[in-house]
Amino acid sequence: MTTPLSAPTVDADPFCDEVLADPIPLQHALREAGPVVHLSTYDILAFARYEQVHAALVDWQGFQSGAGVGLANFRKEPPWRPPSLLLEADPPHHDAPRRVLQKILSPRALRTLREKWFADAEALVDEVLGDRSGTVEFDAVPELTESFPLRVFPDAVGIPAQGRENLLPYGDHLFNSFGPHNHLIEAGEARAGELLAWTTAQCRREVLAPEGFGADIWAAADRGDILAEQAPLIVRSLLSAGVDTTVHGLSALLHAFATHPGQWARLRADPALARVAFDEAVRWESPVQVFFRTATRDIEIGGRTVPDGHKILMFLGAANRDERRWGADADRFDLGRDPSGHVGFGMGLHQCAGQHVARLEAEALLTALARRAEHLEPAAPPRRHLNNTLRSWESLPLRVRLA
Repeated sequence: MTTPLSAPTVDADPFCDEVLADPIPLQHALREAGPVVHLSTYDILAFARYEQVHAALVDWQGFQSGAGVGLANFRKEPPWRPPSLLLEADPPHHDAPRRVLQKILSPRALRTLREKWFADAEALVDEVLGDRSGTVEFDAVPELTESFPLRVFPDAVGIPAQGRENLLPYGDHLFNSFGPHNHLIEAGEARAGELLAWTTAQCRREVLAPEGFGADIWAAADRGDILAEQAPLIVRSLLSAGVDTTVHGLSALLHAFATHPGQWARLRADPALARVAFDEAVRWESPVQVFFRTATRDIEIGGRTVPDGHKILMFLGAANRDERRWGADADRFDLGRDPSGHVGFGMGLHQCAGQHVARLEAEALLTALARRAEHLEPAAPPRRHLNNTLRSWESLPLRVRLA
C-alpha cells in the first residue's frame, strides 16, 4: 500500500512505550521500507536512512526548523514556551545567536575548563569507587552520568547551586514536548509551569555569576552582537539542551563499554581514544533519537515529493545505524571505527553548538574511570527512562574490578 505521496506506509507508532524502550527493530523496518516512509499514525513522512536524514539536516532552506523541531507545527499552533533562538529558528534570526554561542563554546575557549573538569572527574570517581581494591558495584546513572554534568556544567554557565535538581525534569519535559501529546507529556504538565519559571529566572543577568557562559552571553549583548532581549533566551537554550543530552550520552558510553569488554581494554591501553569512544557511543546509542523539520516548498528527496508545509520525522538513531553508511557491523560499538559524520549532534547549520562541551565532559569522566577501573560489566539489567525524543536511562548498575 502506498499513499498519494508514493511512499510506503508503516502503521507503527514510534512514540509508543514499546518502541521508545527498544527502537532498533522499528528503525530497521523503516530503513528497509524505503528512503521515504509514510507514518500513518500521525500522517507524516519519515526518513530513517542516513542519506536522506543527512540531506534534510543540511538543507535548512528546504527543511526548516523555525516551524518547530517537534510534531507541533508552529505555522498552525503556538509553542508552549518562547521558541529557542538556536534550535527552532532559521537564518537570519538564527545567525547572531549562533555566532555568539559558537565562540563561547569553542574548543579553544573551553581549554580554561579542562584542568578543573579533569580534577572534578577524578574526585567524583574516587568518591564513587572509594580507596580500596577488589570489586565495587554502583548505579552509574545517579552516581556518575547525572552527577558529573550537574556538578560541572551549571558552574560553567554560572547559575546558583540552589535548585539545580530542576534541570533534568525541565529538560525531560522539554524533549517530551517534541513528540505527540501522550502520557509522557501529561506526566510532566503538572510541574511544567514551575520548571519553566525557575529556568527562566536563572537566565537573568543579576542571577548569573560574573564569570561563565551566561555572563559571556550578556557581554555579547552589551557589545551589540545580539539584542539584549535575546540574551536570556540563549542562556535558556544552554540550560535546556546542555544537561539531559550529555547525561544520556555518558550513560550510553558506559553501557557500551560494559557490554563490550574488549573495547574497554582497548581504551585503557590507549586513553587517547576517549573522544573517539564518546562519538562512537553517540553514534551507537544516539541519545537524541528523533527530530522534526517542516518542508518549505514541494521538495524531491529519495525519489518522492515532500509537500510544502509537511512535517518530516528524521530518525537520527536509525541513520546512525544504517548499514549503507556504516557497514554490516553498524550495530556494534567499535573503537576502530571512524564515527565522524554521525548525526547524533545533528548536522549543518543547526548542529549542536554545545557538542565540544559534551566531548570535554566525556573525556574527563572516561579518563578518570579508566585510571581506576580495570574491568566493568553490568551488575544487573539496566532500566530505560522513556522520553519522546531521548534514548534515556533510569538505572545502569555496574560492577567494576578496580585496577
